[in-house]
Amino acid sequence: MAMEDEDGGGGSDTPPVEVMMERRRRPGREQWSNKTDFLMSVIGFAVDLANVWRFPYLCYKNGGGAFLIPYCTMLLVGGIPLFYMELALGQFYQTGAITCWGRLVPLFKGIGYSVVLIAFYVDFYYNVIIAWALRFFLASFTDILPWTTCDNDWNTIFCQPLTIWSNDSSLNSVDNVTLLANDSRLASASSEYWLRKVLELNHSEGIHDLGYIKWDMAGCLFLVYLICYFSLWKGISTSGKVVWFTALFPYVVLIFLLIRGITLPGSAQGVRYYLYPNFSMIAKPEVWVDAATQVFFSLGPGFGVLLAYASYNKYHNNVLRDAYLAIMCNSITSFLSGFVIFTVLGYMSHVSGRQIQHVATEGPGLVFIVYPAAIAAMPGSVFWALIFFMMLLNLGLDSSFGGSEAIITAMSDEFPLIRRNREVFVALLFLLYFVVGLASCAQGGFYFFNLLDRYAAGYSMLIAVLFETIAVSWIYGVDRFCDDIKDMMGHMPGIYWRFCWRFAAPLFFSVYHSVWTFGI
Repeated sequence: MAMEDEDGGGGSDTPPVEVMMERRRRPGREQWSNKTDFLMSVIGFAVDLANVWRFPYLCYKNGGGAFLIPYCTMLLVGGIPLFYMELALGQFYQTGAITCWGRLVPLFKGIGYSVVLIAFYVDFYYNVIIAWALRFFLASFTDILPWTTCDNDWNTIFCQPLTIWSNDSSLNSVDNVTLLANDSRLASASSEYWLRKVLELNHSEGIHDLGYIKWDMAGCLFLVYLICYFSLWKGISTSGKVVWFTALFPYVVLIFLLIRGITLPGSAQGVRYYLYPNFSMIAKPEVWVDAATQVFFSLGPGFGVLLAYASYNKYHNNVLRDAYLAIMCNSITSFLSGFVIFTVLGYMSHVSGRQIQHVATEGPGLVFIVYPAAIAAMPGSVFWALIFFMMLLNLGLDSSFGGSEAIITAMSDEFPLIRRNREVFVALLFLLYFVVGLASCAQGGFYFFNLLDRYAAGYSMLIAVLFETIAVSWIYGVDRFCDDIKDMMGHMPGIYWRFCWRFAAPLFFSVYHSVWTFGI
């Protein structure tokens, strides 16, 4: 099955004349000032924190280099076709999610509302992660990083400090690093800083006991929303410029961290743990589920973001080429992040005498406990901490921009009053986000964060995207959809795309939905 587009073919049905005319007569709709603004926005949205804190760990856990087989398979079967489909829909109809689905299949207009609600829920807690990164970034402006010592008021008697004797000229001057001992009661200084200082979970017994609002975290969250507001209030004319920095800066940092990482002792051992293939793992169904999860949630269909961004394109833009470029950047970033993470974990294992499997983890624990501890063990630790958390801040921001823009675009296109008062609507939206987000800034806020993270998006987004594929492939019709693409780009999608949209993608989500619901 060739992935190239082929001329000819397609169904005989064509979009209604009134839809074609309305689409072509939208002279007042804002457009990207140049193609690169669009690409930076899409890449910035797709490349997010999960590329750094999830993919490397999944690769290590699920067979190393062998994990790339199920990952690439899921990318070809589900990820690329759905990514391309959403971009094509947005560019063809030149509207946000609600209006687009109302025109495509009026009976399925609820898909538009559902993806807007999903983006709405996710923004409630995603920006809290960015606030954590900002909190660590600000705390790094000090001579001694606060998560390296145990003489602070938040520490317990079980705290194990990170003690380093080094000079700036040679890494070989690292003489001693004390981390966790074998006593299970002991905790690293970095874990106590995260749990007892940043989160203050020791003052809460669960989600029923949120405790007091931590105003330092509330201030960080407010600053995050302030950045988001002034990046989005005027539309893509402002956000399209901001993402030049937020999308490109993380790559600069990743390259710096990679160069630094490969010069550390023990880095080769870390890379071996990351990539050494164990092909027996790919026989396990949970490995394929992890691959599908990573592909699906990393590329981000189902949020309405791709559709919203593409709606500001010129009608005859080659959106397929854009999809290829964005997905390639996403996958390369995930792979590169693995080297950045595991070279440093290998170094941490080397200096602490602990096995990598005892320090490797995923999620917030990796970027707010393990990696900060590893950075603190390096000469020039303050510099590396500053650029690392600045990278996390930017990775989070451009993904947050995408989720918010999906909501703003969808609501503005459906309700003209909102479009005429965009600045006010954006301000009210972020004010609501901030008020609700204060619950995550409380002493027990991490429980509230986990609740939203577990239930706000995962299952509901699966259902939404399953209905998207059914609506496009079986109700609107693949042939008509291919004709629409030919009208935009001048060539007809090939058999690969038709097969994936009609059979592979719906089957992919049906099976994945069953596994998610009933387990393996």
